[in-house]
Amino acid sequence: MAQRLTHPSLLPAVPAQEIPRRPLSLGVHVQRIEIEDLVVTDHRLVLAHARTAARQDPDTAALLGHSPTTPLTLQAAAALLAALHTTDELTGMGMGMRIVRTTTRTTAATQHPTPSSWNCPTHPTRTTDAHPHPAPAWASRPG
Repeated sequence: MAQRLTHPSLLPAVPAQEIPRRPLSLGVHVQRIEIEDLVVTDHRLVLAHARTAARQDPDTAALLGHSPTTPLTLQAAAALLAALHTTDELTGMGMGMRIVRTTTRTTAATQHPTPSSWNCPTHPTRTTDAHPHPAPAWASRPG
């Protein structure tokens, strides 16, 4: 269960502090990771675009298990396209894929002698499918 936060107007008054003349580094780092779930809508288009991409970028294709003697699987083809193109390109240029859900994961941490960290669990921000697929296993692994 989430802990309820107290509204700032209900907190006790904090004595006024002198504002430093130059910016003060607080050592706070925030990381936001956006996870987009895509589905294949036309496997022929995905495989065709991926074959072209594999010829243009053979090193990336090799990382996904493609070689001239090993054809791309549908999963490897989709992964190759996702590695080489933005989500807008994948969904808007007729590559045979569409977005199902976008999830944002936020982590904030301080770098002081006593570090503290806050990790916001993943929250869907957009769902475009009537039956969204569960988040992939890698999305829930601590990073």
